[in-house]
Amino acid sequence: MNKIYPSAAEALRGVVADNQLLAVGGFGLCGVPELLIDALRNSGVQNLSVISNNAGVNGLGLGKLLLSRQIKKMYSSYVGENKEFERQYLAGELELEFTPQGTLAEKLRAGGAGIPAFFTRTGVGTVVAEGKETRVFNGETYVMEESFFPDVSLVKAHIADKSGNLRFRMTARGFNPAVATAGKITIVEAEKIVENGELAPDDVHLPGIYVHRIVHNPDPNKHIEHRTVTQKSGD
Repeated sequence: MNKIYPSAAEALRGVVADNQLLAVGGFGLCGVPELLIDALRNSGVQNLSVISNNAGVNGLGLGKLLLSRQIKKMYSSYVGENKEFERQYLAGELELEFTPQGTLAEKLRAGGAGIPAFFTRTGVGTVVAEGKETRVFNGETYVMEESFFPDVSLVKAHIADKSGNLRFRMTARGFNPAVATAGKITIVEAEKIVENGELAPDDVHLPGIYVHRIVHNPDPNKHIEHRTVTQKSGD
């Protein structure tokens, strides 16, 4: 089965549609599938619900989809770096389900493992637990969180072989593996594509069984959200 597609637009064709639930890997601008995000914006799909730790920054990463008003709801744990995200939410133009970061990661991981829900102490007694089932285990109260099962997952990898086995680079590994396993359809953007067998089994971070489509992006931008430079004494 050929999983390699000639462009991001072709990789999304016939898969993305209005009103879907999407999960997007990365953290801010680190490890985000920028080529796939651009293709998603250009596809014109609307009313998307998107799972991502945050939504990039203004005009970069998922921030592009906020500017184009293609996202109706975000499931996120952090808003602070994206002023348009903040503006839309405070103006009532964007739905937002705040989720603690560890809970967000577990909702994706559990979804990928086929687990429909789990109990956690995180958020008990706060607005996070409002409207959710709670139970007591060993004298402690836990809140039930339902897992994520996104229609489509968009993932960034450093290396993919032609069967879809993936290797991630450093902190870009972050949310990407959990996002990949949770998706009903997972589309991967890879910086390098190699022949089957070139990745040693111990170097595979995610097996290809979770990957349905791959697109090559050999020259990603890799934007930096903040750059802090310390001047040497006397400069």
